[in-house]
Amino acid sequence: MADYTLGEIARIVGGEVIGDSGMKIHGIAGIREAVEGQITFLANSKYESYLSITRASAIIAAENGNFNGSVIRVSNPYLAFLKVVTLFSRSPMERYPRGIHPAAVISETASIGREVSIGAYCVIGDNVVVSDRVTMLPLVCVDEGANIGDDCLIYPHVEIRERCEIGPRVIIHSGAVIGSDGFGYAREGCLHQKIPQIGIVKLEEDVEIGANCTIDRATTGVTLIGKGSKIDNLVQIAHNVVIGENSVIAAQAGISGSTELGDNVVIAGQAGLVGHIRIGEGARVGAQGGVTKSVPPGVSVSGYPAREHSLSRKIYAASTRLPDLLKDFRDLQNRVKALEKGLGSGPTAEDD
Repeated sequence: MADYTLGEIARIVGGEVIGDSGMKIHGIAGIREAVEGQITFLANSKYESYLSITRASAIIAAENGNFNGSVIRVSNPYLAFLKVVTLFSRSPMERYPRGIHPAAVISETASIGREVSIGAYCVIGDNVVVSDRVTMLPLVCVDEGANIGDDCLIYPHVEIRERCEIGPRVIIHSGAVIGSDGFGYAREGCLHQKIPQIGIVKLEEDVEIGANCTIDRATTGVTLIGKGSKIDNLVQIAHNVVIGENSVIAAQAGISGSTELGDNVVIAGQAGLVGHIRIGEGARVGAQGGVTKSVPPGVSVSGYPAREHSLSRKIYAASTRLPDLLKDFRDLQNRVKALEKGLGSGPTAEDD
């Protein structure tokens, strides 16, 4: 792996060097783990105490702080750190040998691109297209007619079902199932008759799918994940869902059928969305939010049922006072009863 001078790194991240711009850097690590020759970063004030004891040769930070070594000063240290991590990371082309393992099973009608890496016990069905520089680790199954774009990275035990389309530079982590049948049944008497699911799933370019995600194929048409969107582990996306570009969905969220998310939407962990609603562009759903109706663009909601976030906070704050309020209410009840009992022994309106 190549070394870089501090000046070269600064140019890549758009920062200013305070110190020795010619210093050689051969790696990157966290502020507690870094050693001499490595660069680290400071983006959270709670780690400032480590500045005086870190063994890193340089840091990426907004200010010098108590660090005695060289600094690359940037306005967004975390983003700069991510760029440097990418700089020192090996690409799949470097990490995994090119070629097709002899234990892979590939249909004669499949089309395989240049410089691919296909691992042991992968199964590639009829009329599948695997484009250039795809990396497919062992035990991946790609069913009939699926299409995988350039530079994709597919980890072990991924299932890509028939006719699904995977765009360029998509990453799919272990255990994910792309194109499983949508959950569609018609009731006939006491029976649930299965509705054939004849649509597909389409993942656009630069999408990342976490481990053990399940994305259902459309009943008809397309279940779509827009370009640049990132899906965390253990997320369920139902049939005919449309997710816009550059959206983020955290672990254990579930999205019901035919719901549509706009661009730049954020869905926090364990949130649940009913079907046939729209989450507007730039909207945010808080952790464990239960969304039962459409959310306008740019609005943050939380709670169950999900409400505008500031209102949900007030409701939650009020709910924590319920035990005290109930005690006060019972005290008032007892006082009223005592007053009524006292008034009952005195003169009444009829006596007057």
